[in-house]
Amino acid sequence: MESPNFKPAFFERLFIRIFRVINFFIPWHRLPGVIGAFNLDFLRIELRNYNLHDGYASADAQGKLGPLSASEQRYVGTRNSDGQDNSLELRKMGCVGMRFGRNFDRKYCQKPTEDDLWNPNPRLVSLAFMARRPEEFKPATTLNLLAAAWIQFQVHDWFNHEISDETYDVPLVPGDQWPSGKIKLFQTKPDGILDMSDEHCPGYRNANTAWWDGSQIYGSSEAVTKALRNNHPHGKLMLDKVGKEDRFLPRNEDGTPKTGFSDNWWLGVELLHTLFALEHNAICDKIREGHPGWTGDQIFDKARIINCALLAKIHTVEWTPAILAHPALQIGMNANWWGIVGEKLTKAVGRISKTSEAISGIPGSGVDHQGIPYSLTEEFVSVYRMHSLVPDNIALFDAVDGRHKSTVPTESVIFNKSLDPIKAGATFADAFYSFGINYPGAITNNNYPAVMQRLNTPDNQLRDMGTVDILRDRERGVPRYTTFRRLLRMTVPKTFEELTGGNKQLAAKLSEIYNGDINKVDTLVGSHSEPLPQGFGFSDTAFRIFILMASRRLKSDRFIAGSWNPEMYTQEGFEWVQNTTMRDVLGRHFPELKATLATKTNVFAPWEKLPGSKIYNGRETNAPN
Repeated sequence: MESPNFKPAFFERLFIRIFRVINFFIPWHRLPGVIGAFNLDFLRIELRNYNLHDGYASADAQGKLGPLSASEQRYVGTRNSDGQDNSLELRKMGCVGMRFGRNFDRKYCQKPTEDDLWNPNPRLVSLAFMARRPEEFKPATTLNLLAAAWIQFQVHDWFNHEISDETYDVPLVPGDQWPSGKIKLFQTKPDGILDMSDEHCPGYRNANTAWWDGSQIYGSSEAVTKALRNNHPHGKLMLDKVGKEDRFLPRNEDGTPKTGFSDNWWLGVELLHTLFALEHNAICDKIREGHPGWTGDQIFDKARIINCALLAKIHTVEWTPAILAHPALQIGMNANWWGIVGEKLTKAVGRISKTSEAISGIPGSGVDHQGIPYSLTEEFVSVYRMHSLVPDNIALFDAVDGRHKSTVPTESVIFNKSLDPIKAGATFADAFYSFGINYPGAITNNNYPAVMQRLNTPDNQLRDMGTVDILRDRERGVPRYTTFRRLLRMTVPKTFEELTGGNKQLAAKLSEIYNGDINKVDTLVGSHSEPLPQGFGFSDTAFRIFILMASRRLKSDRFIAGSWNPEMYTQEGFEWVQNTTMRDVLGRHFPELKATLATKTNVFAPWEKLPGSKIYNGRETNAPN
């Protein structure tokens, strides 16, 4: 079903049709790079036309609160921690407590029946298609472990469903080794019924802000943000001093970090939270140099929007081309930020086109919600289920000479144990170097780490994240694999062998678990089973949601698509974002890494190993030999 408020122009409709004919014979990812990039641009326009649907019956639900009060005028020039006032017209759009939207008409995202929810048993699916045997770890050799930590760090900024007190009792399967007779899991809390459609397709609310606003660092409420600042006179975030350096996140009495979002904590997110808290404070120093008379609040407000924009830029032009290492994506993602005219020309003369995102990039092109109030979607949450990236072990090396220090199980660096390697003698620089040369897991079948299928959480729950991932999609009405593809206007496999690209063993296993019904295959399992385009870290099916929503997060944000200028960011801040890469951020705070990163073009791809690391055989870990 088309969006009622977004209509492509005539020439856009023409090229959409042309590329649909071409793609019938040649998929976009087999076209030459430049042509493939143009194909993706028109594919994105088609997706905007068909695959944006509001979680509410009316845009009025986004909250027309009237003009800003005197005390709220501050948020014209900075972000509100709860996400309110990014749009000054629909002031609640994207803020805490607003619903997730949909990429499909809600009539296709119905509340599940008992059969939909439990057929086949999510635990059976998890054991059959998620479980990784230690000797069968499948590495993603084009990425490093920093890339895996990065996406969890970003996801914690974007979404977090509200959870109910009601529970599911997931039945076990014959021979299951679970310590009790069932798996208990809290249900997702549905929003109240606001209209008739909610009875058949419940809405679910986001406990985080949906904007790219660094809420994992700053919090999703002003109260949390203020506590993390503790009235610092220069606008900085609090860091604890250990030894000679102020670079440790403060801790609560139970050992959990004081930060914006600390759920699902481990060493990987510890590193990135620390890095970008340090980056915020460095930005504060830079702004203070140019504006010595500013208050702490004024410095903080600008440092926050600068840091947030930098996170968005790194994700767009560095992380994404690493995990989707395809020529068309290298062109397309850089064009998302810089436009087809490129980085050098944009930096030299500014925007060539005032409004064209294709020519000069999305930042500064003007806000456009494509006819639907902005939100993240349930399907977006679904395609970012990437637990396979986590390895079973992490090898730790010295950042200066590269010698192997120790190999630790991932289970030993989660939750309040995340700093244990640092306490044991490794430095933050050592950990970053180690993450740079360790491989993550590939996003494919039978590659969930053991710790994720038997996870003891701080609230004393024992969870199988494979079961959780399957059940959450079903519970929230995410269509199953064949329907998911059909609604994206993709080809739909008719047989299990067609789905798997000719892998007969996997096809037979899918048929057995799903009782011969290909239409029952869960979207996550189907996505893990299909052949990947060249260089891709995840499926083309998941990618369709990504290409739509990745640009939408930028295009709807007035701090990026709208007021993208030195007046909003300060001259110092605007130059900081435009000229900084992830390599710069790492080198700024950990000079020990500069030599290793000197020639690195993308820090999310495996780093060059230091001499001491090259003699390590890596047999007990996932570090490359």
